[in-house]
Amino acid sequence: MEPKDRIIVALDVDTVDKALALVRDLAPHVSCFKLGLEFINSMLVSLILPKNPEQAEGELKKIRYLFSLLTDKIFWDGKFADIPNTVCGASRAVVALKVKMFNVHASAGIEAMANAVAASNHTSLVLAVTVLTSLEENNAHLIFGAPSKAKVLQLARDAMLTGCDGVVCSPQELELLAKQRELKNLMKVTPGVRPEWAVAGDQKRIMTPAEAIKAGATAVVIGRPITQPPPQIGTPVNAVEQIALEISAVV
Repeated sequence: MEPKDRIIVALDVDTVDKALALVRDLAPHVSCFKLGLEFINSMLVSLILPKNPEQAEGELKKIRYLFSLLTDKIFWDGKFADIPNTVCGASRAVVALKVKMFNVHASAGIEAMANAVAASNHTSLVLAVTVLTSLEENNAHLIFGAPSKAKVLQLARDAMLTGCDGVVCSPQELELLAKQRELKNLMKVTPGVRPEWAVAGDQKRIMTPAEAIKAGATAVVIGRPITQPPPQIGTPVNAVEQIALEISAVV
């Protein structure tokens, strides 16, 4: 894999125009783009709220154009967490978009994950979300009733049993997962990654891109450091190039 194949850009924006600008610039430099809940819902609102059909039609045309640019580059970050039948239906819907990958919360259970895998029909990769990177250890323990590392390991094993292609985990769990021989074929997709020149934001369990790749990440998900780079970095393309250089030093 080339360094650019390990970079996933989080399109955490609120308009199609902002997404289009980023995709046009960055598509040649990264593996794919994560479409998260903010942008997914913003797209829907942009189609429903306009008071005249012409404006709604204009938004639809832009969305369709965006998706034409995103062919084979979509990570649909819907984080499905519901009863198994609903997860199956939601998975079937996004697979119809020919997304590269999508995710389901591992905490939704083995049957829900298995249904997502069945709905994918081996045309889209299925990732299981373990413990959110925004959770500090105390909060993770309160929610899951166990230390975060123990819960991530359990959920990763559940994901493997159901046929998921990989997991979404914090960089802090990468070395633990890498030690488990039965999990060696699972992809490890890692948010909570910040270059040294970027602020941490609301992520708590973070590493630099190079540290995450060295620890075993298959790919890293990076949002604001790329989409809103600090002045000393300049443009989103410059940010991606800096990150690719950092990754190339450890692969």
